[in-house]
Amino acid sequence: MTTITEAAILETLRQVLDPELGCNIVDLGLIYSVTITDAKVVVVMTLTTPGCPMHESIRWGAHNALLNLDGVEAAEVEVVWDPPWHPSMMTEFGRTQTGVRSF
Repeated sequence: MTTITEAAILETLRQVLDPELGCNIVDLGLIYSVTITDAKVVVVMTLTTPGCPMHESIRWGAHNALLNLDGVEAAEVEVVWDPPWHPSMMTEFGRTQTGVRSF
């Protein structure tokens, strides 16, 4: 059995891009938490705006990326709106990718 780590999950989620911003969901600061229980992964995340037209597409992309990670047998991706996303949650890489200034 493959050991699943939070680092591996976050690296996998970097494959999922917000198509409107052209940056991955990890560096955008959209991932709030990762819980690993045996071979199940639960990710709590948000999006940049509640009305994001790519809501289901991004959630589905994250879910499928997790299921493709070795050792993951079940995945759940929960999208929440509290706390609301803010550009200060982005990594330096995310800010560079999107042209957002540092906070």
